[in-house]
Amino acid sequence: MTKAELRQTYKIKRESLSAEELDERSLLIANQLLKLPIWNFDFYHIFLSIQHLKEINTEYILNILSGKDKNIVLSKSDFKDYSMRHYLLTDNTRLKINNWGIPEPENGIEVNSNQLDVIFIPLLAFDKSGSRLGYGKGFYDRFLAGCSSESLKIGLSLFDAEEVLPRASTDVLLTHCITPNKTYIY
Repeated sequence: MTKAELRQTYKIKRESLSAEELDERSLLIANQLLKLPIWNFDFYHIFLSIQHLKEINTEYILNILSGKDKNIVLSKSDFKDYSMRHYLLTDNTRLKINNWGIPEPENGIEVNSNQLDVIFIPLLAFDKSGSRLGYGKGFYDRFLAGCSSESLKIGLSLFDAEEVLPRASTDVLLTHCITPNKTYIY
């Protein structure tokens, strides 16, 4: 299958999930993360879910990070050049849903991408070698290319791995991918 066909297939699979199934899978993913030895770092980047696209509910992971008193970093997307800027989530951070339905910080303390230790990554699909398939704009590949090579790049998937996905030279591989029932480590 082409990347476009795979995107369509996984969007349909997501759409078929009930609200209860989505929530249950999101909680299982958060519980899988708790089993990993990833909690001794300082800066954790996480995405806020695009609800109308039925992305994993990251509230559970946000609660874990808060409970562990971690520095939580969120992104703001620039659709002119497909880049992202990153901001520390604090009590004073105001969030706003952009025109694409993405909750983003309006303000805050900017964090350089090379400071990030653990990055939780949204995706539509992934494969057994660590390739990921996103929405196709390249936001995360550009962002991940500027991160430290030591950063953990953890995909969060509602579904199991594909055998092999088409890969471009600009694709940045995951170090882990977490599903409701399995953890892949690359």
